[in-house]
Amino acid sequence: MAAPKITLRQLHYLVALAATGHFRRAAERVGVTQPSLSAQIALLEQRLGIRLVERGTTVATLTPRGRDIVERAQHLLNDVQALEDSALDDPEGLRGTIRLGVSPTLGPYLMPHVVARLHRDHRDLRLHVREGSPDELLRDLAGGTHDAVLLQLPVVGHEFTVQRLFREELLIAMAADDSLAAEPAIDPAALAGRGLLTLSPQYKMSEQILALSTAVGAEVMRDYEGTSLDAIRQMAGMGMGLALLPSLYIRSEIRDEDDVRVRPIRGRAIYREVALAWRRSAGRAPAYQRLAAIVSEVERSIQPIGN
Repeated sequence: MAAPKITLRQLHYLVALAATGHFRRAAERVGVTQPSLSAQIALLEQRLGIRLVERGTTVATLTPRGRDIVERAQHLLNDVQALEDSALDDPEGLRGTIRLGVSPTLGPYLMPHVVARLHRDHRDLRLHVREGSPDELLRDLAGGTHDAVLLQLPVVGHEFTVQRLFREELLIAMAADDSLAAEPAIDPAALAGRGLLTLSPQYKMSEQILALSTAVGAEVMRDYEGTSLDAIRQMAGMGMGLALLPSLYIRSEIRDEDDVRVRPIRGRAIYREVALAWRRSAGRAPAYQRLAAIVSEVERSIQPIGN
C-alpha cells in the first residue's frame, strides 16, 4: 500500500526540524507533540522513499538528500504563503496576520509603541511578534517562520527585500560617579585605557564597540559580555566599565536620576541603522512597506522618559 500523499503540514514540520535540529524543539515551534511530528516526518520519508534525517540521541541531522528537500520545501511553503497573502484585498495590506521577528536590542523598546499604533489604526491586523538573534531572525525569515524581521543593518541575502527605517546614535553610558560624567561630551582621548562593555558577538553592535575600542585605545571587556542592553547598562551603573547604548533604548529606559549618565562622543558620532526585511517572493510587499513606514513614524515619536 502506497504511503499517503505529501502534505504541507509535513513540509512545515520538516522545515521546523531543519531550523532547530531537534525533534522536541521543532515540535514546540509548530505546536504539536514530538510523537506527532516524528510520525509525519516518517510518513514523508516513506512517501519519498529516502531517509531525510539522521536520528541521534540529542540532535536530528539532515541527510544530504534531506537538505535538498528542505530547500525545495521552503520555496513551496513560501509560495503558498504568498498565494494566501495575495488574496487580501486591503489596499494597504494591513489586515490578516503578519509574523514579525525582532532583535531583542530593539523589540522591548520599540514594539509596545508600534503595537499600540497598529491596534488603534489597523484593527483587522494581527501582529505576532517573536524575538531572536540576528542570525536566527534571517534563518527563520528564509524558512517562512517570519513574514518580516526588524533588525540592524547590514542584512545579507539576495532573497530579501530590505527597507531602511531609521538611524540612531550610540552614546556612552557610565556610572553616575564616574569622572567622565561631569563632561557634557566625551573626548575620544579620554576613553584610552578604559574598559568597554559589550554584547555577545552575534549582535552587530559588538562589532561597532570593537571598532571604537581599536580607534581610541580602549579595551573590550570580554569577561563581562552582556546578554542584553539591560545587562550592560546595569554593569555600567555598577562601575564595571563603559557601555555603548542606542538612543532608542536610552529614551525608553533611562531617567536623569538613574545610576547611569549618558554622553555623546565629541566629534565621533557612532550610529546604527535599523531596517525591515522580507522575502522578495512574498505577496505582501505593500503591507510590509506600510508597516515599515509606521515603525519609522513611531520611532520618531518616542520621547525620553519624563518628557
